[in-house]
Order: sequence, then C-alpha cells, then structure tokens
Amino acid sequence: MSKKVNIKTLAADLGVSVSTVSKSLKNSLEISKETKERVWAYAQKMNYKPNSLALSLRNKKTMTIGIIVPELVHHFFSRVISGVEQVANHNAYHLMIALSNDRLDKEKQDVEMFANGRVDGIIVSVAKESFEKNDFSHFEDLVNRNFPIVFFDRVPTSIRALKVIIDDIFGGYQATKHLIDQGAKTLGILTTPPHITVGVDRQKGFLKALRTSQLPIYNQLQISINEKYPIVKQVEKIFSQGILPDGIFAVNENYAAIALEIALEKGIKVPEELKIIGFTDGLISKTTRPRLSTVAQHGFAMGTSAAEMLLSYIENKNMLEFDRISLIETNIVQRESTEKKRNNYPVVYKK
Repeated sequence: MSKKVNIKTLAADLGVSVSTVSKSLKNSLEISKETKERVWAYAQKMNYKPNSLALSLRNKKTMTIGIIVPELVHHFFSRVISGVEQVANHNAYHLMIALSNDRLDKEKQDVEMFANGRVDGIIVSVAKESFEKNDFSHFEDLVNRNFPIVFFDRVPTSIRALKVIIDDIFGGYQATKHLIDQGAKTLGILTTPPHITVGVDRQKGFLKALRTSQLPIYNQLQISINEKYPIVKQVEKIFSQGILPDGIFAVNENYAAIALEIALEKGIKVPEELKIIGFTDGLISKTTRPRLSTVAQHGFAMGTSAAEMLLSYIENKNMLEFDRISLIETNIVQRESTEKKRNNYPVVYKK
C-alpha cells in the first residue's frame, strides 16, 4: 500500500521545511523561483493533491479565482485561460470561467456573481460594449472595495488597478515596419472603432511607422470595422477607394483572413502584389493559404502573468503597488503572406 502524500512527506523527501513547501505551493514571494519549481515538479510527480476544503477553512478563502473573457472561440483568449489555469493549479486554486459576449449587462452580472463570495479574485478582459458606453462602474466598485482584480488585454485606462498588457502602439509599429521592409509603399489598415483602445493604439503604431519611413498616409485606406454590421462588406472598402494598397495591416487575424480571401477572389496575388499581416498568432493565421504573417501576442504568457499578479495580491495585499502594469513583449511571425516577392504594377487604378 503506497504511503499517503502530504506536505510533511514532500518536505522530508525534498530536505526542506514544511513551511518552505507550503509557501512554494502558494507561490509566495518569500520563496525563490528555483525552489518553487522544484517543489511543484516533485509534488506533481508524487501526484500530491492538496485538501482544498481544509485550505479554504484555514485561510477563510474559496481557493477559487474567476476569469471573464469576451469570447471563447478566439484562440488568444483560450491561450490566456490555459496560462491562468496552469498557475491556479500550481497554487491549489480552482478556476471559474465566465463569458461576457462583449455585452455590458452580461459583464456586470458576471462581476456580481464572482464578487458575491464565489471567488477570491477576478481576471478580466473588458467587453467592447463597456468601452462603447464608457461604463466601468462595476469595476470601480470592486477597486473601491479593495477586491482583488487584474485586467488584461482590453483594460480601462481610467481605473488604477493591476494590468497585464502588450505595447499595442509598438506592436502596430512592428507590423507596419515589417510590411515596409518587405517592399510595401502604399499601406492600409483594418482597425476597430475609436472606443476600442487596442485598435486605436495599433493604428497609432501604424501611422508612426509611415511617418518615420516618410511614406504617404492615405486616410481612405484606414478602415474602421464595426462588428455590429457585416464585416466582409466593410473590409471590401479597402479595395474600392481608387488606390490599391500593396500592404495591409489588420489589427486582428480575423480581419486579415477576410482581406486575404477578398484579395484572392479579386485576382490580386499575395504576396507578389499585396502583402498582409495580422495580429495574434492563432489558428486562423496558420491555416489560411497563403499562411498569414502576424504579430504574436503571447496569450499564454499573458495568462500566467495575470494569474501570478492576482494570487500575489490575494496572498500579500500589502506587498504590491495597487497600480502596476506587466508588459508582455510582442514579436513578428513571418509567413507566406509577406514574403518578399514583388511584381511592379500601377498603384492607382480605375474601377
């Protein structure tokens, strides 16, 4: 009969104190990263299962965290959830997932449900409708109550809180500079409405790259997509402005894939005549033909960072600055849609 594995067993086998094992499993800042990784690895090997009920009663916590995302079908959000879940599991926490469906009323319901004793803290990417209506009162209430919350990706700039983001301006600059370096000179962008900050910031990076490269800025090639209306018809506008772009930056991979499909239907060769780059290295970018170049957003890293910040805040509220930002680096993933194959053709054309 195998012996029962508990914290004392782990401590004895590893040659460390019970306190060190306990703090390591809780991801305490007092324990070095190397020690925590050694304890986690051995605990997993020994199939150690913490007594969640005992932990909850002892700590007066639910040992559960919540995450609210706009949607689940998007590869980026599924990767974020995977990162959060890994850190939660390492720390004997459970994870509850809620979908706002980009609606303000649903987001408020989710926040109320979680904050009403269901979880010890919340990780959230804010719904588009919350930005559109500029209503963050439900989050402001949590912050005023010192309820642990971490925002990621889509974050309300008016609220002082813990946040995990990328530098969207730099990401937009990276993408546009890549198109320019690959030979594009007449560039367009498929972006979001002005109330979506990530799209606005990526567009700022797009314009910065054009200015620093001393290339012309065509206002008619800057298309804002309102997803309340048919997206394909809006994307088509970038091909009907009297000026044919030879480079398109789309602020997400869905817009990029639609632009690619429309271009191919029109007989435009990609990448010879048109180069396209998207944002977020998801399944769509890897399965189009030609495959799409993209800016990698690293959702898994964003998820682990958000979860680590939240758990540190839950465990050590006085040890963190309340207004703190974790910045995740982006990088270009080049594929066939921006390869340096080029045919000379007139930029201005007649319909």
